[in-house]
Amino acid sequence: MPLGTSIFLIAVGAILRYAVTATVSGINITTVGLILIIVGVIGLVLSLMYMFIWSPRRGGVTRDRIVERDPYEPPARY
Repeated sequence: MPLGTSIFLIAVGAILRYAVTATVSGINITTVGLILIIVGVIGLVLSLMYMFIWSPRRGGVTRDRIVERDPYEPPARY
């Protein structure tokens, strides 16, 4: 789950948990908000772990290849 989706789930869950006061029969909106917050936090942690721990290193050791050439000499005029 990408970072943006995780943050979105956390935001929607927080809105449902703390800002919505409506009631619906058969479902508890605050519980749904809490579930969304938990899922968003888990997704956020997994995304950060993937980015920093499991992804291949981009700035690793590189071997420089040195090619020695003769200095530039313009072509002879005939």
